[in-house]
Amino acid sequence: MAWIDDYKAKLCTADEAVQVIQSGQRVYISGNAATPFPILEALARRKDELENVELVHVLLLGEDPLSRPEMEGHFRHNSLFVGPADREAVNSGRADYVPIHLHEIPRILREKLPLDVAIVHLSPPDEHGFMSFGVEVMASKVTVETAKTIIALVNDKMPRTHGDSFVHVSRVHKIVEVSMDLPEFRRGTFGELEKKIASYITDLIDDGATLQLGIGAIPDAVLAGLEGKRDLGVHTEMASDGVMEAIEKGIITGARKTLHPGKVVSTFILGSRKLYEFVDDNPVFELHPVDYTNHPFIIAQNDNMVSINSALEVDLTGQVCSDSIGEYIYSGFGGQVDFVRGAAESKGGKPIIALPSTAKGGTISRIVPYLKRGAGVVTSRADVHYVVTEYGVADLHGRNLRERARALIEIAHPKFREELERAAYERKLLPKIFAVGKELSKD
Repeated sequence: MAWIDDYKAKLCTADEAVQVIQSGQRVYISGNAATPFPILEALARRKDELENVELVHVLLLGEDPLSRPEMEGHFRHNSLFVGPADREAVNSGRADYVPIHLHEIPRILREKLPLDVAIVHLSPPDEHGFMSFGVEVMASKVTVETAKTIIALVNDKMPRTHGDSFVHVSRVHKIVEVSMDLPEFRRGTFGELEKKIASYITDLIDDGATLQLGIGAIPDAVLAGLEGKRDLGVHTEMASDGVMEAIEKGIITGARKTLHPGKVVSTFILGSRKLYEFVDDNPVFELHPVDYTNHPFIIAQNDNMVSINSALEVDLTGQVCSDSIGEYIYSGFGGQVDFVRGAAESKGGKPIIALPSTAKGGTISRIVPYLKRGAGVVTSRADVHYVVTEYGVADLHGRNLRERARALIEIAHPKFREELERAAYERKLLPKIFAVGKELSKD
């Protein structure tokens, strides 16, 4: 049978497609800008017919109808990265969270979370019958290789991306055609604080370096502050509008990359419609599964690798919490440790953790004596190298606990430094004499 005939035979509505899902099954849902909203809505309409369906996914964008309270007992999320769509369900006990490094996700889907059904969001097929995973390869590639049944949402507005990013029509079982805009990530503005942090970070970036950046005001400020840098490369988990703009300015060329020279390597794309149009059939971009892009061994093959990641808080010994606020699960491990370790092993590499010195309008310090009760350590103190705030850079690698405490206090907000010094003294991290010259007794 010609692939086009096979394709037409598999066409159906969303409501027809989800009939393949049965009670007690494990179902994977593609995420980020590839979140398959029409399929989720059709599945929600089957609520009363289904029980104990496990939903496995990374970050879902938009509103998730399957996370609502009335879905309890019918659907239960097993989230590999928590976001606004499922955060309330996870923290109320109606959904689960798996702490996992991103590069390990394909392996656990093969070995520990075998899938009955995978729901993926794809581009239309090319003349050979291959559909692209578009803006998110991540774990979708492994799911279509291992799941028993594949539901494909085929969207004529999904860009065709290059790399290890294709699945043939013959591999899928149900095809639902749509024409819908992808969800966009609207960038916020960054202010003087983020520009100051970015200025310290850009000082650490040499010409020819390869970058990994996440999402948010600080990465945006870094990308905007790269004027004058030459021949930068990108090997990252997420490519954003800032990457596109730096390419257009000639700052990112990849000319000196030691792995995939000339290419922007990523596992997903998230940003504006302009970005999605820019990556469409653009050979500069290569998307690969996350067990490739985020594997520390692969990352380390990029010389002068600079990873830039954020944190919610950092304690005085260098422990980094970035997935929870105390006991409250906020996000996930993501690729932070993947890239910290990869950059650390890179020749000339620099792993950076960047964060504002305070939160909640300056009322609390993000450099803290202890992590909050229940907070999880994402990046261990042995893995941390550079910590950057608007007050400077603390290089912690190879330094003892006393040296770490002093370095972190120096980049904390000035109004919290004496409090941090006192706490460091109480923890026996600092000697009796304060750095500010005050004597402190146990009384």
